[in-house]
Amino acid sequence: MRSIEHVWDETEGEAAVSEGDIHTSKHGDGWANKAEGNERVSNTAPTKAEAQAKGREMATERGVEHVIHREDGTIGERNTYPRSRDPRRSKG
Repeated sequence: MRSIEHVWDETEGEAAVSEGDIHTSKHGDGWANKAEGNERVSNTAPTKAEAQAKGREMATERGVEHVIHREDGTIGERNTYPRSRDPRRSKG
């Protein structure tokens, strides 16, 4: 997992703490989103598609990576928001 990074905020003149990446994963009978560094899930949904949509919205608002897990817990997809932050610079 990625650690919390410090970002220089020129308007405040102080370092601001960036929130952790968002992980969408299986949670009981449904799916959940959890921000790295948090002990509890942020929200739950009955389907993967619904949880993925909420997770994408959270990641977009926070400007972090959205990590989408398969039902078996392995990583199926990673999306960086905004796209300009993507270190891989891939077209897909």
